[in-house]
Amino acid sequence: SYYDHNNDDLKYASWTGSAWAVQFVDSGGGVGEYTSLALDGSSNPHISYDGDGGLKYASWTGSAWVSQTVDSSGGAYTSLALDGSGNPHVSYTGDGNLKYAHWTGSAWTIQTIDSGGGTYTSLALDGSGNPHISYDGDSGLKYTHWTGSAWDIQTVDSGGGEYTSLALDGSGNPHISYYDYYDFSYNLKYVSWTGSGWVSQTVDSGLWVSKNSLALDGSGNPHISYHDANHDLKYASWTGSMWAIQTADSSGCVGTYTSLALDGSSNPRISYYDGVNGDLKYASWTGSAWVNETVDSGGDVGEYTSLALDSRGTPHISYYDETNADLKYTRGIRHFVFLPLVLRSYP
Repeated sequence: SYYDHNNDDLKYASWTGSAWAVQFVDSGGGVGEYTSLALDGSSNPHISYDGDGGLKYASWTGSAWVSQTVDSSGGAYTSLALDGSGNPHVSYTGDGNLKYAHWTGSAWTIQTIDSGGGTYTSLALDGSGNPHISYDGDSGLKYTHWTGSAWDIQTVDSGGGEYTSLALDGSGNPHISYYDYYDFSYNLKYVSWTGSGWVSQTVDSGLWVSKNSLALDGSGNPHISYHDANHDLKYASWTGSMWAIQTADSSGCVGTYTSLALDGSSNPRISYYDGVNGDLKYASWTGSAWVNETVDSGGDVGEYTSLALDSRGTPHISYYDETNADLKYTRGIRHFVFLPLVLRSYP
C-alpha cells in the first residue's frame, strides 16, 4: 500500500506473476497516508490508513474494496496485523495518544494504551493473537504488549525511538529497529528481548535515517531496509557475528517510506519511494545483485508504502497517490510486470 501525494489517494500494488496491477482503493481525497498492509490466508489484501484525520480500514472482498472509518479522532502512524481468524488489529496515533483497535467479528473495539503519546507505531501479534506494539513515546522508545488482562508498558531506550519497526521471533520475543536521535547521534539501532533483558546494537551510525523496516528470517536473524543521509536505499542483515550493509539503490533521493519483506529463501524484497521522480519503486535481491524497477510513475506516487508477500512470493504493495489524494494498491503479475488498475470508492 502507498500514498499518491499529488492526488491525495491511497493506492495498492500487487504482483500478478508477470506485471504489477495497481488499483485505487480509496479516492475520496485526503486519504491514504500512513498505510499498512496485511494479507489474509486467501492472499486478499487488508489496509489500514489515515483518511481525513481519522483511522480507516479497507479490505478486498474478492470483487470490490470495502472501506470503513474506525476512529474519527485520528489515524496517523497506523500498523496492521491479522489474527488467525483474519480479524484486523491496528495500532495508531489518535488525539496524540497511542491507541489500539481490533475487530471482534461484529464490531470495532478501541482502547487508549498510552495517553503520554505514541507515534511511529509498529504492531505484531504473537501465536496466541496477543498484540505487541513498539512506538515513540514521551520518554523515548517504548514497547507494550497485552498480557491477557492489561497492557504492560516498558521504556526500552530513553535516547529516542522514531521510525520503529517491530517483529516477533518464533518464541514471541520482540525485536525492534528504530532511529536514535539522542544528542544528535543519528543512529539506526536494533534491540531484542532475550527473555530477561534488552540487548541493543548500533546498525549504522552518523546517519539522518528516516523510515526503516525490519523482518526476521527463519533463524530469527534481523534484516533491515532504511534510507540514509546520502539519500540512498540501504539494506542491513545480521550474519551471526556482524551487520552486512549493502546499497540497494543510489539513483538519486531514493529509499524513503521503505517496507521490507523476505521471500521463502530469505531474499529481501523492498518497496520504497523515489523522491526525485515521485515514483513508487521496488527492489529485489537475486542472490547476487539488486534489481530495481519502477512500479508506478503516474504522478507523484509512492509515499507510505507497505509491502507483503503472499504464499507464492508474489508482492503486494499499498501506497499513497499524492497527485489525486487517493489510496492505491498494486500486485505483481507474471515475470514481474506491474499493471496499475483503478478502483474508486464513493460516499
